[in-house]
Amino acid sequence: MFNKILIANRGEVAVRIIRTCREMNIKTVAIFSEVDARSIHVKKADEAYLIPGDPLLAYLDYVRIVDLAKQVGADAIHPGYGFLAENPDFARYCRKRGITLIGPTPEQIEMFGDKVKAKRLVKEAGLPTIPGTEEPVKDLDDALHCAREIGFPVMLKAAYGGGGRGMRVVRNEEELKSMFESAYNEAKTFFGIGDLFIEKYLENPKHIEVQIIGDKYGNIIHLGERDCSIQRRHQKLIEICPSPALPAKLRTKILGSAVNALMKIGYENAGTMEFLVDINKGEFYFIEMNTRLQVEHTITELITGIDIVELMIRIAAGEPLPYLQSDIDFRGYAIQFRINAEDPKNNFAPSPGKITAYYSPGGPGVRMDAGVYKDFIIPPYYDSLIAKMCVWALTWERAVNRARRALDEFVIRGVPTNIPLHREIIRDEQFIKGNFGVKFLEERLPHYDFEIEGEKPKEDVALAISAALAAYYGL
Repeated sequence: MFNKILIANRGEVAVRIIRTCREMNIKTVAIFSEVDARSIHVKKADEAYLIPGDPLLAYLDYVRIVDLAKQVGADAIHPGYGFLAENPDFARYCRKRGITLIGPTPEQIEMFGDKVKAKRLVKEAGLPTIPGTEEPVKDLDDALHCAREIGFPVMLKAAYGGGGRGMRVVRNEEELKSMFESAYNEAKTFFGIGDLFIEKYLENPKHIEVQIIGDKYGNIIHLGERDCSIQRRHQKLIEICPSPALPAKLRTKILGSAVNALMKIGYENAGTMEFLVDINKGEFYFIEMNTRLQVEHTITELITGIDIVELMIRIAAGEPLPYLQSDIDFRGYAIQFRINAEDPKNNFAPSPGKITAYYSPGGPGVRMDAGVYKDFIIPPYYDSLIAKMCVWALTWERAVNRARRALDEFVIRGVPTNIPLHREIIRDEQFIKGNFGVKFLEERLPHYDFEIEGEKPKEDVALAISAALAAYYGL
């Protein structure tokens, strides 16, 4: 087992990893930028070191971070999510310097980082994929030809990005002609490469993901699915485990297919396979693989009782999976609410600033993961996620009631947050029934300024920065 782990991240996820390390009697090393000197993760780690210079680059300079790990005697690095978590060059440099990266291999990170190659890979492994191009389209004429073959509506997607950037829903040839160039330019601006691919567009599917854990010896299990359909601009807001509306036979098929595919590929450590699901037709399609810890891993832990970060550490240290699939018990329902420092009344603009009051909820079945506190100053350089509130109960109805109570207890003053939006969602009759797809927010809460899918995103500087950071960090 490792003696000391450096956490190459900040905020609530760094605190979350430190807590597991402490339970495992592993010493921890935090890194921080100049603006994060008063952050909670700095206070809780056994050691903490400043990475001077640009506050954003502090968590991205992997050479400096890995070299620091060597200097302070850390034998492993946990990247959390975002920043370097899915950077194969970082993973390779860890290997070169003799540091264990707690996650999949550099080859697997690279393999799934290219969406086009990942789609081809899982298709060969037996997973259904959305009809579309297997290589980026060359130009507008190529895009028109492919769209005619697939059939409208189609979606243009950036081959090397996320967070909704470079993404357009196209319903006919005229829209494709008008949107192709803007999607290409946006993808190139945000991700450095403008390559686009085209796939069939599903009108209002569910977004379902499967938590996978594999060891170094070919053993792979799943820890159930999460419903991530409540999202804004393709970024998740609320996650539920398990999905309250997924039919049992379809659930079994999705979970089994995910495990079988990654067993053929030989995946190692934690990962999440994401799918779009048409419940009415009983169909599901692979969309991407996240080769890291997910923001929403917390709700899987609540219904299984398994510490996913601990499993990641043990597997990276060479231990075999301690469980068979039959050992995993799923109890009740859990819901996670992402608490973001953003203003729902002002086009969800990021809201950095000083928190003047902070009263978090508690009581039975409530879990809080936060990186802020009263008088903490939220810096403008990072993603707007500041906390995660999770609730658990044996029944879906009780989980919803508990979430309503906990959200009403939650008080943050000094900066706008999306807590009022969550309070509205949890009281919506269709949400209570579990009847929602990825268009839920646009359809059920039209009084908020949600982007209509297919339209060009608004040219708002603050929004653009927020979306770019979220996409870059993989949030």
